Amino acid sequence: MNKQELIERMAGKTGMAKKDCGIALDGMLSAITEALQKDDKIKLTGFGTFEVKHRAARTGRNPQTKETVEIPAQSVPVFKAGKVLKESILGSSEKRVLSKAAL
Repeated sequence: MNKQELIERMAGKTGMAKKDCGIALDGMLSAITEALQKDDKIKLTGFGTFEVKHRAARTGRNPQTKETVEIPAQSVPVFKAGKVLKESILGSSEKRVLSKAAL
């Protein structure tokens, strides 16, 4: 699903205009981005948590040349799914497995 499809689905679920859903989605993404830039953690209860993980510098290896390469320290955004989201995904995949088994 791309951004436009998400906006259309939001509009269908909320009854809001697509334009308003687009503005709301852009605002949410902007707020999440700004919070992560400040190294804040965003917890959406039941859905999940967005945060920045700091990875230490390390030594790696180029798989083609086998040459040792220094990989610098970096900060990366991560998302950890919440319990409700995990359970809803697990529940829907179990239903698919059961329905395929019935065929």
